[in-house]
Amino acid sequence: MSTTSQDVLDRVERERQDYLEELEEYLRIPSISTDPAFKDDVLRCAGFVVDLMKDAGLEARLIDSAHGGYPLVYGEWSGAPGKPTILFYGHYDVQPADPIELWEHPPFEPAVVGDRIYARGATDDKGQSFAHLKAVAAMLAERGSLPINVKFIIEGEEESGGETIDHFVSEDAGELLACDAVFISDSAMYAPGQPSLIYGLKGLAYMEIKVTGPNRDLHSGSFGGAVTNPLNALAQIVGQLRDAKTGRILIPGFYDDVLEIEDWERSEFAAFDFDEEAYRGELGVPELFGEEGYTTLERTWVRPTCDVNGIFGGYAGHGAKTVLPAWGGAKVSMRLVPDQDLEKIERLFTEYVQSIAPQGVEVEVTSHHGGQPVLLATEGPVVDAAMAAMEDIWQRPVRVREGGSIPIVSTFSSVLGVPILLLGFGLSDDCLHSPNEKLDLGNFYGGIRAVVRLLDRLATTQVS
Repeated sequence: MSTTSQDVLDRVERERQDYLEELEEYLRIPSISTDPAFKDDVLRCAGFVVDLMKDAGLEARLIDSAHGGYPLVYGEWSGAPGKPTILFYGHYDVQPADPIELWEHPPFEPAVVGDRIYARGATDDKGQSFAHLKAVAAMLAERGSLPINVKFIIEGEEESGGETIDHFVSEDAGELLACDAVFISDSAMYAPGQPSLIYGLKGLAYMEIKVTGPNRDLHSGSFGGAVTNPLNALAQIVGQLRDAKTGRILIPGFYDDVLEIEDWERSEFAAFDFDEEAYRGELGVPELFGEEGYTTLERTWVRPTCDVNGIFGGYAGHGAKTVLPAWGGAKVSMRLVPDQDLEKIERLFTEYVQSIAPQGVEVEVTSHHGGQPVLLATEGPVVDAAMAAMEDIWQRPVRVREGGSIPIVSTFSSVLGVPILLLGFGLSDDCLHSPNEKLDLGNFYGGIRAVVRLLDRLATTQVS
């Protein structure tokens, strides 16, 4: 590494405790965007991020939503004319903490245990995106300037659909977000010490089914056998979404536009040291299951899915209640792959569910939110600089695809038209969206160092 980079990395090492304390303060804010009860906390978190950016040496401000959503946080440093500009993206909102009773520590009171920090948002995405900001802060504190220009856009609705930032990027961003590359850390490494460049993300179609029967709950003895039970009908519908033996999704037309896995991808995935038995054991399941004809990695990375996320209705309390419920519901998510289209899949799902609905009930299908799948560049000068920067700290990243979704990525790709770098510092066992979410602090500090190296490398890179 160059002397100038090493000076900054030495500062990062000296200030580790300060960074940790700032991260803990950030994690204490319960910025749960999907629950209106936490609105004030989400807004407070946005203001906190503005202050973090200003303290780092950036010009920063809130951008209020024109559509009534939570504000975006924007920051920039533009003191390197003629040099590349990188846009850092992250989100300050978090998932709900339920079920609270399964947390070993309070979800919004960060707990450092060994080399890990436990809290909601630790890895998704406060800890990871905070590493970007601390790298910039360390460089400005050490040198008084940056080798390239930087911009930050941090949103507050990633966990609840991301409509505000999608509208902003699509309609209002203009030159504000113009850049030479977008850098996002909201994902996991392939394995500890083995970073991964994610070049493909699945899209998402999130649907809800509501089945309505009688005009009130009925006594199951007096009325059983006389009417269609909405929960029985719901179970029939859900049971016909996938083939129980082959794992194939049964919605007509669902696979029509699926981009098949390429030979080079299949070869690279097969070369990974993936232990299916260890994977099964870590998940605590008796066996793995998925679509026939594909490996576990291929199923999770490059094949579409259809899963029930929740079923509700009727009596679920203690003891027994002999009731035929008036209605029942289910939430269903479908992870989409290139070249599936969100609106088409929503339509096909709705038509299929309506077509298989049993007689005697009414079925309503609602679309909540979603995003398009995306494939990104795996080569080029910006990609090479990013991979080299990660290799400076860990080892050279492997190229992978990801079963999850980051809704704004497809919008960035289509609107900004620049390379998008998905290089995360999390691990697969970080329990994002689950109790006991954590982030390895070694990865947190390593992420800061990797971003420092990236900015220095981009300063000498011909990006176009």
